[in-house]
Amino acid sequence: MAATMSQQQALQAGMGQQDLKGWKAQLKLPPKDSRKKTSDVTDTKGNEFEDFCLKRELLMGIFEKGWEKPSPIQEASIPIALSGRDILARAKNGTGKTGAYCIPILEQIDVTKDIIQGMIIVPTRELALQTSQIAIEVSKHLGIKVMVTTGGTNLKDDIMRIYEKVHLVVATPGRILDLMEKQVANVSKCRMLVLDEADKLLSQDFKGMLDSINRVISHLPPSRQILLYSATFPLTVETFMRKHLRDPYEINLMDELTLKGITQYYAFVQERQKVHCLNTLFSKLQINQSIIFCNSTQRVELLAKKITELGYSCYYIHAKMAQAHRNRVFHDFRAGLCRNLVCSDLFTRGIDIQAVNVVINFDFPKMAETYLHRIGRSGRFGHLGVAINLITYDDRFALHRIEQELGTEIRPIPRDIDKSLYVAEFHQEEENEES
Repeated sequence: MAATMSQQQALQAGMGQQDLKGWKAQLKLPPKDSRKKTSDVTDTKGNEFEDFCLKRELLMGIFEKGWEKPSPIQEASIPIALSGRDILARAKNGTGKTGAYCIPILEQIDVTKDIIQGMIIVPTRELALQTSQIAIEVSKHLGIKVMVTTGGTNLKDDIMRIYEKVHLVVATPGRILDLMEKQVANVSKCRMLVLDEADKLLSQDFKGMLDSINRVISHLPPSRQILLYSATFPLTVETFMRKHLRDPYEINLMDELTLKGITQYYAFVQERQKVHCLNTLFSKLQINQSIIFCNSTQRVELLAKKITELGYSCYYIHAKMAQAHRNRVFHDFRAGLCRNLVCSDLFTRGIDIQAVNVVINFDFPKMAETYLHRIGRSGRFGHLGVAINLITYDDRFALHRIEQELGTEIRPIPRDIDKSLYVAEFHQEEENEES
């Protein structure tokens, strides 16, 4: 009898294994990413996504998105978030934060209930679009309805859409508050709230945003769970945490502030030499895609015009452009239709375009935090990138201060930059030669 039982168990286990292999074999996986990765995303405890006891349909979406193994922030966040505890997570840009909160939210949504069950709030429209797209792709086998709602779009359209079935809302603070206070968005059963780029959302510079978020929270049920993610944690975040988070689990993966795979250089130039210097960089660097930062919207447009006159393909984006135009530029650059993008600091937060391997600060920023978010546009998800700063006489003190504050080294630019520091194909060629 015992033998028969053990035979049956062995048979069931064998069938389970076949079934497991079966569903994995049917997945439409993207091409494997063979680019070299840094320890920012590889330094894990060795967990697999299957170890988190996720629904199979969610695992299918994760693997088809090309996510092979959880990154350190995902490994630390997902099980805690699934246990229902509040989280305060500090991790670098480009290390998989979006997956760290999207996966637990999607896992806990009940598609049979026609109510908003999760909400993700981000500071910019572009980040809202990107985050909602990731949530849609990862949840495609679950039947979850994701809605994105931001300022700068037609409110009437959003009202019509929110009356249909919506399980997860990705939003900027002002617009979702508007929908709640018009009693269009019912969040009385919404048990999960994520604040991504929390330092910007709760910043003193955006007083309206902080007030909106406090009011949003007042509409949620008392038993809600709040997940806070950011690369930096100023005092405003601490004050907010004490007020709204209950015994949060703290995750800090920030031993050093700059991303590991990014090599940083400066070139000492006069203001009038900057365009000439940029032209030289374009001719010498092997750029896959680049983002070039200016300190004002006016300078963004002027520089984009100059780059086009030099004969290079170039888009530009800044906060004063119409939202539809911004969306189109963002979408086309992401699709690889253009090699270079000139922008203002609108574009520094969480925007994830993996093909970017060069960031150029045409104008050097004044704040260490801005610098950190800017250079985090290259070297996404632990890949390699280079950041080049054009420094004038007036920038010399800011350069020194930012180096000290971030505990990093920005070196003088060499005559030739080693391609292995920022060109993915170079590593693949090296590895092929070794094998």
